[in-house]
Amino acid sequence: MIEELEAHRVPLTGYCYRLLGSAADTDDAVQETLIRAYRRWRDFDPQRARLTTWLHAIATNVCLDMLRGASRRALSVDLGPASDTADLGSPLPPGSFVEPMPDSRLVGVQDPADRVITRETVRLAFVAALQRLSPRQRAALVLRDVLAFSARESAEILDTSVAALNSALQRARTALADDPPVATDLLDPHDPDQVDLLSRYVAAFESHDVPALTALLHEDAMSSMPPFAWWLRGADRIAAVMSDADACAGDRLLPTAINGSPGFGQYRPDGDGRLEPFALLLVEIAQGRVVHLVTFLGSQERFAEFGLPPRLGADARHR
Repeated sequence: MIEELEAHRVPLTGYCYRLLGSAADTDDAVQETLIRAYRRWRDFDPQRARLTTWLHAIATNVCLDMLRGASRRALSVDLGPASDTADLGSPLPPGSFVEPMPDSRLVGVQDPADRVITRETVRLAFVAALQRLSPRQRAALVLRDVLAFSARESAEILDTSVAALNSALQRARTALADDPPVATDLLDPHDPDQVDLLSRYVAAFESHDVPALTALLHEDAMSSMPPFAWWLRGADRIAAVMSDADACAGDRLLPTAINGSPGFGQYRPDGDGRLEPFALLLVEIAQGRVVHLVTFLGSQERFAEFGLPPRLGADARHR
């Protein structure tokens, strides 16, 4: 029984994350779901519902309870106009931002076509767009349009009628259509153009070559640094700030996958010459250019989740 329940951990993680937008809350929600399922195992009737339907019903109740009274998570670019200074201001409280998640915890072992769909629907912009919906609209859309549950199953999961489910779904679809998430390219290690772009980005970043970095940015590129609401728009503006700052000099990048997109662990030298975790960096690309850089400050403790080592040796600074 435990093994059978554990087999659903990855899909439940993806579902709860889309609803909650928080890594820690997702962990708590999935764990609570599995604990409740274990305790209520005798209540499960395979003649009435599939195991996955039953588990998603439990997870939905857990997530809706957690979302009751919670503030909406967002991206920095959703919180106000672009900054015209290099001053980050004050950090916002915990719970303000959509948090990054590693692909390994969201995708799992799937058919290649299913992996593409999963990555598309865990992109940071898509998860942030979901947060603009009411919790029940959010669940209805994810259940029907992402996870492909039937209308009847989705209504059972949400403990509502099919008519009410369809009404919530239509409102959610309309809201997303009116304010769609920005489209970006998914991580594709087999795409030579993407590999070349990311390689050039790493080389320019690690050599602190601002002109080379600027050449890789889309003219309307954005750069943000949660937990600050501060963000920049425009390749020239980003380049100007980078030119004035030397904090990243000596930093190194190791690749990973974040929310279905290219990402890096950014390491910074300490006083002893070792390279210590500094921040997770999401690099969103489109049309052969970098369109959004998201540096998740304060994410050092999560490097292991993303398959990144706890530190790099001094030789990494000269590779």
